[in-house]
Amino acid sequence: MAAAQQLPASLRAALTYSLGVFALRRSFLHKILDYEDEFYAALMLILEGHSLRTTDASFAESLYGLRRKSVGLRLRKDSAMKGSGEEVQHSGLEKRQRILSVVFLVVLPYFKSKLHAIYNKEREARLRESLWGTEDQGFDEADFFTGEEPVVSRGDSGNQDLSVRVQLATKIRKFIAVCYPWIHASSEGLSFSYQLLYLLDATKFYSLGLQALGIQVCRATGQELMDTSSRISKIRNNERERLRGPPWLKTVQGALLSCSYAVLDHAQTGLIAAVFIFKMMEWWYQSAEERLTAPTVYPPPPPPPAPKVAKEGIPLPPDSSLCALCLQKRANPSVVTVSGFVFCYACVFKYVTKYKRCPVTLIPASVDQIRRLFHDT
Repeated sequence: MAAAQQLPASLRAALTYSLGVFALRRSFLHKILDYEDEFYAALMLILEGHSLRTTDASFAESLYGLRRKSVGLRLRKDSAMKGSGEEVQHSGLEKRQRILSVVFLVVLPYFKSKLHAIYNKEREARLRESLWGTEDQGFDEADFFTGEEPVVSRGDSGNQDLSVRVQLATKIRKFIAVCYPWIHASSEGLSFSYQLLYLLDATKFYSLGLQALGIQVCRATGQELMDTSSRISKIRNNERERLRGPPWLKTVQGALLSCSYAVLDHAQTGLIAAVFIFKMMEWWYQSAEERLTAPTVYPPPPPPPAPKVAKEGIPLPPDSSLCALCLQKRANPSVVTVSGFVFCYACVFKYVTKYKRCPVTLIPASVDQIRRLFHDT
């Protein structure tokens, strides 16, 4: 059961890695990678639907010889004994149970993946805000060449220009970012609890979803495996008999039907091979020998000490956001690379052009050693 539960994740990783390799030479595959969740959900929808229809098991469960059985209670009547009791009756899956199984196997994981992606984006956005802040302190190319002061856009006016739809989407993303950790923790906690109880024989259901559907997963017997093969053949023959139309049209439809069955069979075999190859590559690249021979990663060296202020140089203002030349808030902040001190671009450009040195340290400098800063840190 644990292996069958982990197989879809391994299958997705194998497919993503394979598409990433092929996309290096076939650029159109990048479109599939852009919609990775949708592509994988559509693929699993086909595989799970076909597997549940033919074998009464999910795609992963059928590979491990497992079957899903509907659980019901019936009264056991014994004519020889006067007592009566209840026993568990196992039967095949109903159509409703197959549809809901597809929902639990494909639809819910798809939505969970999308929620996880939204949560990661919001977390990265909050991390960037904590590091860089929300104000844009850069300036445009036009400001650099014309010398005009940059116009700083206010956050309030920007928020007023947002449409109601964008504001609603932003609130929904923030709500998901707050609630998703609790939803994920609750889901993982319930899953762990059911697996522990299943291991201790305290419950016959491996997960909450199986209990909600009234389905138990059991190991298939040899007779059931033989019945499955005959059942698949019977289903395919019945579908061929349902074909209507002239003889030539029936022939074409039968050929297309046979091709679709062959594609499904080869797809299942190919996916199994892809998982096996991915696991082999994962083991190969994460072997103990590679970890032992890997070079040791040392921490980065400390930054060099700050240059000393010259006695005859211009003193630094107490407020680090002010320019040492004009004693005003820096406009178009620019750094002198030989010293690292930041000034207004217009001020430092005039000073370096005239004196050929840094205003603070008096280290020789040229105009080519002035660099713009897009974030004043």
